[in-house]
Amino acid sequence: MIRFLYSFFFTLVLLVPVNGEEFFYKHNAGDRYRILSIVNQDVYINRELSHQAEIINRIAVELTELSDDDTGHFKAVFQIAEKTVSSTGRENFEWSREYVSEFSRNRLGYITIGDEYFMPVVRNVPVFPERELQPGDSWTADGYEVHDFRNSFGIEEPYRIPFTATYIYLGLMEWKGFSYPAFSVSYYIFDEPRSVRGRVWPRRIQGASEQIVYWDTGIGQAVAYEEEFRLIFELSSGMIADYRGRASAEMIEAPVMDRETIAEEIIESIQQLNIEGATVRVEEAGVTISIENIQFMPDSSELRNDEKLKLDLIIEILMLYPERDIQVSGHTALAGLKEWRDQLSLERAQSVADYLIEKNARTPDRIIIQGYGAERPVDDNDTESGRQRNRRVEITILEN
Repeated sequence: MIRFLYSFFFTLVLLVPVNGEEFFYKHNAGDRYRILSIVNQDVYINRELSHQAEIINRIAVELTELSDDDTGHFKAVFQIAEKTVSSTGRENFEWSREYVSEFSRNRLGYITIGDEYFMPVVRNVPVFPERELQPGDSWTADGYEVHDFRNSFGIEEPYRIPFTATYIYLGLMEWKGFSYPAFSVSYYIFDEPRSVRGRVWPRRIQGASEQIVYWDTGIGQAVAYEEEFRLIFELSSGMIADYRGRASAEMIEAPVMDRETIAEEIIESIQQLNIEGATVRVEEAGVTISIENIQFMPDSSELRNDEKLKLDLIIEILMLYPERDIQVSGHTALAGLKEWRDQLSLERAQSVADYLIEKNARTPDRIIIQGYGAERPVDDNDTESGRQRNRRVEITILEN
């Protein structure tokens, strides 16, 4: 179970009337937002600690249409990664899922979204009353969570959990040395839902969330949130799954990436540095440097020394864009079992990421790894030259 930021996709304008403050959502044509959310959670199974997880969610949101009634229509991409620990003890983040959602939100905060979408997780939070508010004022509104239980429980459809949230306007509170208007949001869950199709399904759900959300009144935009949560599932199998943790999120300040210009700069650098077997392409996620036929020790993820020299040159390029996080992905030719290919490609990506960290190209929390096996060939696997091209590692400079 993963929790994510839900309330920072849109501009929130704060008006200050004579007798109080009125809050509502306002959307402007061309609005784009990027948010970084971090979740630290402990997972208990049958009251015993199963594992701990740190999860990063990068969210990119674009306003695609604005209605006459100030309802905004949005497209959002959620890129999710979870921390892994390599055999050397280094920590990196591995992509787990990417979601795309389309939805609308009106001026008071109520969301309209298709039943097929898994993200955002928490919906109709925050919503606002059509009245002026003073510090200490409270209000309530119904909301709901939606979870992706395909891997955990085998439930294929987005799983909906309703609640009623209580809000309190707190006045000014400090976030990173600055004062912002802040709200608390709290809700409690107790539900005995109907059964659904899956390996197992929840028979009883209990939980709670306590949040503080901060806004910048000068620019009329949400800047951050903090949360403590707990969610307990009593399952049809008799197992009890208990998720406890903290979450936080904030707006990302990095400027929008000019992918085409960066790609041209990297191509020029590769030519100047005479890096063999390296190509560049522009993708939606960012700009990718593909290092073809990168050499490891036979059937292993250990880099050969001459490949480290090539990576040293790549690091010179990465250091030109220090504000951008990176993804390292491993790829294999079509040989051997799929499970073996997938694992080997992941381990090789991990090995390259470890070297980049060792050389201070990025810190561990700014590198995400992914192993694709033979799923994304760039050439024919029926020829040796094609297989060599397919055996590659790619480094993507991310949009963040």
